[in-house]
Amino acid sequence: MHLHLKHLSPFLLLACSRFAHGSVVPGQHARGHSATSQKKVLILGGGVAGVIAARTLHEQGVNNFVLVEARDELGGRLHSAPLGGHVVELGANWIQGTQTGDGPINPIWELAQKHGLQTHISDFYGSLKTFDEAGEVDYVNLFNAAVNNFDEYVNYSGERLSKNLVDLTARSTYDYIGKRPRNAREMAVEYMNFDWEYAQTPLQSSGIATSRVSCRLCLLAMTSLQSTRQNSNFTFEPEAGGFSDDNILSIDQHGYKTFIQQEAMTFLKPEQLRLNTLVKTVEWSASGVKATFSDGSSMSADYAICTFSLGVLKNDDVKFQPAFPNPERGRYPVWQSLDKEGFLPGSGIIFVTVTGDYSERIEAMSDEEVKAETMDVLRTMYPNITIPEPLDFVFHRWYNDPLYRGSYSNWPPSFVRQHHDNFRANLERLYFAGEATSQNYYGYLHGAYFEGKDIANAVAKCIKGKGCVSLQRYDEVKNTVPY
Repeated sequence: MHLHLKHLSPFLLLACSRFAHGSVVPGQHARGHSATSQKKVLILGGGVAGVIAARTLHEQGVNNFVLVEARDELGGRLHSAPLGGHVVELGANWIQGTQTGDGPINPIWELAQKHGLQTHISDFYGSLKTFDEAGEVDYVNLFNAAVNNFDEYVNYSGERLSKNLVDLTARSTYDYIGKRPRNAREMAVEYMNFDWEYAQTPLQSSGIATSRVSCRLCLLAMTSLQSTRQNSNFTFEPEAGGFSDDNILSIDQHGYKTFIQQEAMTFLKPEQLRLNTLVKTVEWSASGVKATFSDGSSMSADYAICTFSLGVLKNDDVKFQPAFPNPERGRYPVWQSLDKEGFLPGSGIIFVTVTGDYSERIEAMSDEEVKAETMDVLRTMYPNITIPEPLDFVFHRWYNDPLYRGSYSNWPPSFVRQHHDNFRANLERLYFAGEATSQNYYGYLHGAYFEGKDIANAVAKCIKGKGCVSLQRYDEVKNTVPY
């Protein structure tokens, strides 16, 4: 959520605990297509995965497709909104990782440069300030200790993985190495290192899957580098196939979404795009796929690539026929400011990130209630300053948005590679793509890019008669299989 205020600090971290206080592509609307239209491929969802899937099909010479999007523009979870005379991002904000030397380049960074997206590097740790209930207090040393704790966490997880030991929750993993936070300040810095990154608590997260392979010891502990790539996120690890440790914030006043919209304009034709079209039912079989929309119309195709978010797939917002086969840590802890040189100077805009169960709680509240809580926290952080009411306020409810049902994916405890393979596997001619289906880059925008490209290539191969290979699926996932 974003607040428009004046004269607040660049990067804010609050220790607070209940226990211890310490450019749009033109497309056709729903009625623009016949209910009996037959296409080679339906692409369901117009986010990064969907647009890149469409581009990949085009590059493969497959142009008999339609990209279906529920909103009036492309972009998926790239959402922007006006606030205080500026445009701010409600969804994805950053390009995570760029390039190291001659190594692989993040394709999102490549597209951002291609389309002239205005960005600025985020120096998270060089501008860190810490607070508790008394106001600003310097405990950056505890934050540095929490970074070291996470490195130990990664090493220990690597050892467990090399021995094929069962998964633990991230909380239990921390406990095994004796790194449990003991007070509000330690809880706050652990929150920033863990919850803020994975959007869930250590108790809700897989100990192995959420540990980045960030040191040589971990790499040597694995059976092979390839085996680690099956369940770890290497975005910031160039030696493991990732990019760099840069975090680049979009400050483009046309919105972060413009880079993917402009890319779509390079190849999409109006008849290949159907906006304002909400999918209600997807019927799949060995002979094809049929999508029925909220206005009663429908479209059929030989194949479909579904790029819906994991939250939508887990809810009943879209009915799949037949059904799929069955094989609280603080209040507003991490704040950031856009009122800095190189970003949006003079804007007075700050934003705060809330994750996990607590985000579900505040989504059930009114905007006025949420605003009142955030202002209460800010005034606690700055007890000697009279902080006025914000001039503007915006808060998007991702969990309750039926088009997304959440912000991004995280692996829960005991969720192993085989579970992920089952989630990613196609159902006859219905394929799935998105950040959540990426084993190497889940939770990131470039994960959606790579999945859209890979799945579209697989579908194009089928269409061209070069061989259709079903993606791996396991009837049973057993404890004895390696991670």
